[in-house]
Amino acid sequence: MAERIVAVRKNGQGSIIKMKLSNGDIVDYKEAQQMALDGLLEHVDINRGKDGDMHLRSTPDSDESNNLSNMPLF
Repeated sequence: MAERIVAVRKNGQGSIIKMKLSNGDIVDYKEAQQMALDGLLEHVDINRGKDGDMHLRSTPDSDESNNLSNMPLF
């Protein structure tokens, strides 16, 4: 069963660096990206940004509360 991101940790610049999953595990950004690519995370997508890098994003929907930038902090 795929996990969900339930909280995030940000660095001093406001970038997400770690994520807390629904099973309690804490993963870094790169690990979460790989999990998303492997289909192990629900409600997230991987997109290539204007900078050419791959970025983890919430699957678009009408609920802003589940956007990664709006997740609770831990």
